[in-house]
Amino acid sequence: MDGDRVEVDGGIMEGGGQILRVSTALSCLLGLPLRVRRIRAGRSQPGLRPQHLSGLEIIRDLCEGKLEGGEIGSTEITFTPGKIKGGIHIADTKTAGSVCLLMQVAMPCVLFAASPSELHLKGGTNAEMAPQIDYTVMVFKPIVEKFNFTFNCDIKKRGYYPQGGGEVVIQMSPVKELSPINLTERGTVTKIYGRAFVAGALPIKLAKDMSAAAVRCIRKEIRDLYINIQPVREPDDQAFGTGSGIIVVAETSTGCLLAGSSLGKRGKNSDKVGIEAAEMLLRNLKHGGTVDDSLQDQLIIFMALAKGVSRVKSGPITLHTQTAIHFAEQLTKAKFTVTKSEEDDPNKDTYIIECQGMGMINPNL
Repeated sequence: MDGDRVEVDGGIMEGGGQILRVSTALSCLLGLPLRVRRIRAGRSQPGLRPQHLSGLEIIRDLCEGKLEGGEIGSTEITFTPGKIKGGIHIADTKTAGSVCLLMQVAMPCVLFAASPSELHLKGGTNAEMAPQIDYTVMVFKPIVEKFNFTFNCDIKKRGYYPQGGGEVVIQMSPVKELSPINLTERGTVTKIYGRAFVAGALPIKLAKDMSAAAVRCIRKEIRDLYINIQPVREPDDQAFGTGSGIIVVAETSTGCLLAGSSLGKRGKNSDKVGIEAAEMLLRNLKHGGTVDDSLQDQLIIFMALAKGVSRVKSGPITLHTQTAIHFAEQLTKAKFTVTKSEEDDPNKDTYIIECQGMGMINPNL
């Protein structure tokens, strides 16, 4: 600690942008001045990329904070937060940087703002190395709303690698506090559905091929369920550039949602895209957890902020999740424990993530 600036090493554990997202969001929420060194030290191009810089800038703007070292390629930043205010905020990566990751960093903060917020997030909506916007709407949203808040996500325009050009508008009202969640019963799979999409210059046949390949792959394991994966062509006025991909979601009897997704790219066979998504879904269903590997780490910051004990049954703990837990514990008074889940058959690799939340109270309400 320097004065009372919290020191974060951005190069440990997962060593990527997630450390920055978790620590700056918590810094903003708790009013803790922050220094992050060795930013993205674990990456082939270390330092801030446009996407991370946009995330830092939206947090700075949300709380009228002070940011130093905020330029592309910078490996060290200091951030001094102010008071979180609502209203309209715009973040634009000007690249295919993921709008979903911008949302991840901003959402916990605006929950504790003084008034309702509207976030205009611009960049890639369906980008590599990040959740797709369809995942955010179909899986993340209904589950995270169990913490007792709601938000609206309006996809104005979809944007793809490499140009981006997408825009989503998130609207949400602040809350007094977050309720804990208990996601420990997986239940049985009751339906499987999804969407396979093409945009721009690509023919709808690719979407049909992705969908059919995913259905065939899932059928081998799950024979008795109707699988509805809609092939769609994004309307030209609602998409910028050319892209393709697929998301497949399984819903269970207890309301769990788990997914698999994949993106098309030049030279990649569309059957392969469909099969990748299907295999990811099947892997996520196999471990017996109530959340898939993508959702696991996204819930950590909310569990840390909630009032009371949250419990989530998951598959093997990802490095992203371990990293989120590490920094949530470093910056808040939340306490996490991860234990092997015993009640399941011993062949399943299932864990219980338990968190005694810090019970963040919105000082503005």
